[in-house]
Amino acid sequence: MTELTLSSTTATLLFVIACLAGYRYRSVWKNEGPRFQLWIFGLIAAACLLSLGFVPLQVG
Repeated sequence: MTELTLSSTTATLLFVIACLAGYRYRSVWKNEGPRFQLWIFGLIAAACLLSLGFVPLQVG
């Protein structure tokens, strides 16, 4: 079984995606936009942050 790890580049990219999705979530929420967009941006941000939290980073 291969071990799943994130490289530093991948982790940085996931963090940037999570920040952008969170920003879009906040702007849609503030402007009372469509609910499906809240779900889309919220799930993207949550998936990125959960993967950053639970998948270990590659050492070396």
